[in-house]
Amino acid sequence: MQPISVEQFKDDYIKKFEQLYAYNYKEGTQREKFSALGFLVKNYYMGDWKDTVDEYRDEKKKQMFYFSMEYLPGRMLRSNLLNLGLTEVVEEGLQELGLNLDNITLGEVDPALGNGGLGRLASCFMDSIASKGLPGHGNGIRYQYGLFKQKFIDGHQIELPENWLRNGNVWEVRKENKAVVIRFGGEVYMVPDDHGELHPHYHHTQNILAVPYDTAQVGYQNDTVNNLRLWAAEIPYGDEYLFRTEEDRDGVKQITEVLYPDDSSYEGRLLRLKQEYFLSSAGIQSIVRYYQTLNEDWSLFADKVAIHVNDTHPALAVPELMRLLLDDVRLTWDQAWEITKKTISYTNHTILQEAMEKWPIDMVKDLLPRIYQIIEEINRRYVEKKLPLYGEDLTYRTAIIGNGQIRMANLAIIGSHSVNGVARLHTTILINETLNDFYLIYPGKFNNKTNGITQRRWMQISNRGLTEMLDDVIGTSWKKEPDELVMLKAYKDDEKVLQRLEDVKIENKKRFASYVKDEMGIVIDPNAIFDVQIKRLHAYKRQLLNVLHILDRYLQIKDNPEIDMPKRVFIFGAKAAPSYHYAKQIIKLINAVAKMVNNDEEINDLIKVVFIENYGVSLAELIIPAADVSEQISLAGKEASGTSNMKLMANGALTMATMDGATVEIFESVGEGNIYIFGLGNDEVQEYYANGTYNSHDLYDNNPRLKRVLNLLIDGTIPDIQQEGADIFDSLVKFNDEYFLLKDFDSYIRAQYKLDEDFKDRTLWNQMALMNIAHAGRFSADYTIMRYAKEIWKIFPRGDMGRTFLPQ
Repeated sequence: MQPISVEQFKDDYIKKFEQLYAYNYKEGTQREKFSALGFLVKNYYMGDWKDTVDEYRDEKKKQMFYFSMEYLPGRMLRSNLLNLGLTEVVEEGLQELGLNLDNITLGEVDPALGNGGLGRLASCFMDSIASKGLPGHGNGIRYQYGLFKQKFIDGHQIELPENWLRNGNVWEVRKENKAVVIRFGGEVYMVPDDHGELHPHYHHTQNILAVPYDTAQVGYQNDTVNNLRLWAAEIPYGDEYLFRTEEDRDGVKQITEVLYPDDSSYEGRLLRLKQEYFLSSAGIQSIVRYYQTLNEDWSLFADKVAIHVNDTHPALAVPELMRLLLDDVRLTWDQAWEITKKTISYTNHTILQEAMEKWPIDMVKDLLPRIYQIIEEINRRYVEKKLPLYGEDLTYRTAIIGNGQIRMANLAIIGSHSVNGVARLHTTILINETLNDFYLIYPGKFNNKTNGITQRRWMQISNRGLTEMLDDVIGTSWKKEPDELVMLKAYKDDEKVLQRLEDVKIENKKRFASYVKDEMGIVIDPNAIFDVQIKRLHAYKRQLLNVLHILDRYLQIKDNPEIDMPKRVFIFGAKAAPSYHYAKQIIKLINAVAKMVNNDEEINDLIKVVFIENYGVSLAELIIPAADVSEQISLAGKEASGTSNMKLMANGALTMATMDGATVEIFESVGEGNIYIFGLGNDEVQEYYANGTYNSHDLYDNNPRLKRVLNLLIDGTIPDIQQEGADIFDSLVKFNDEYFLLKDFDSYIRAQYKLDEDFKDRTLWNQMALMNIAHAGRFSADYTIMRYAKEIWKIFPRGDMGRTFLPQ
């Protein structure tokens, strides 16, 4: 992109605003001012976008296509300005026009395209792929309402539609000429042609049009602009007469209406399956059509295309690619299967066997008859080939079809050339436990790629005070090579640097405190410890253990109001799946505890509890820079990786954690003195599972401190949780505490009180915070992506850019 002067920007902005609205920009609303700026910024990068696409096509570069059900990009204006190198020019220009960039950014809606870590990881990867100059793009769904908008009514989670597209999306470009048709239902018959070859004939199918909306993924100051393609479901042109009823038309809209429809009913599960095939088929059709324009032999397909399946949701990409290669390209089965395996790679994101996706055979057969035929044949050939090698037990345990279900993880593993975990511990558990059967058969497929985050958003954009401090102290090279943050270690004993670090943190805490006061009416002290747990609400993530600590602390203060204890603000951000009753009960409990604690004058503000409503990327950008403590307290062996742990450490928060997920690697990086570790390890957890000796009732009976805390759930102390309190108490005491909270309770409490003492020593605390920031570069998504590119996708940067040193 050509450099833009402040004067040129001002002229361009005024002209763009008047073109859009036909009146003076000073009269515009916040949203209109944002829209004008967004369209202008899009104009600035359109040339680079076209040039990038043309280069990839003309040079026939191998390209990677990343399939994910979720993307959580956050507000894109700041990110695009940073990556284009325009932030200062735009800020200065707007200021001279009497406008403020911070205010204008609030006119942008946070895209509701994801749920949590999976979606944010995908967006971090998109940013890093472009920023390293790699030819890689995203494929997803353009949800009209996304997940849901979370509201608390009397402490209960209520789900409302999040109509984030109500005013349009300035960043997207509708590409009607790239639309494809998706077939659902009907019958498929294999009919021989004149040469005796069988070809599918479809009857009575419901055809849906998939229309792509493309959003530029702007690389960091390198003129690379990749693409995120999101698909919307529409009625095919000219077929409106086939969708006569409102119910028919609604059925089409529903396919891309919400992320993760409620799957507690058959209809909800069927809709999820429709979504997954819709994404897989639309994306694969688009890729195959692109390859046809290259006029290359089909044997070279995997040399020009890599397809990555992010979790099992897009695993139908395997049979869909087979369908196109068999039915449209007319390759033999063996040719198509070899191409498919060489092209597709798969990331597993879960340790829990029960979380592995499975679909009833009849559902797949009815909805996707041709795809079912192909899956059945993949499975038949797999069983035929493996039976003589591995015997019945192992072969049928790993088969795609079994017990009346189609196992999507099995399909993804068998149909790909690479299977990776997302943290070293996670990959070890996959190999030794969860997917051990597959490891015995395919040891060469398994590898680890520890997740990463983009410091561009999570430091440069969300924590500008810290960014300025780092630039002054260690220079700016860390912005392109994040591992150079390690240079900060040299300033561990520099009092001025430590003080400046504390000053930055206090300013961020004041900013968050102001938000909490304005939005929630709760006054919190910026000098208190800001203790943060922000992640999806799930029992294994153990927000409930955090609550037990809060209740223990509450009792300690009630017993001794003069106790010497630093103030602490407990900050939660979490959504529970609409049908996850237990998680929603925990939300109600947290809100009830907040109401009790925050309004008890005897507590003397030593504890405050803040549960942020409708947590998402933009709120994370406010919370994370303000955090002192990062709660990563899942039961060891349950969390695949985590990425909030990385974002929080990069902003100087100290981790309170079990040895789980990527926290194990954070511990190795920062050292024992700069992190708080407690609780059972994975080996100890597995031993309990193996010998069956865990007894939560004994722990309750024999630990008076714990018993007193648990009794608060059922003795009426906490207001308005009679049912929720009883159910949660029973889950912990009567039903043997599935995630071992009671066993880890004492260790957790000891670690928390050690943290209290350390926080009182400001020099020590700031040194620990500095060491966390210094070691955060290792967890950059840039390095993660370069490993994927080199070891799995075999794609290369444009020119020499992106040849990043990979930290050991």
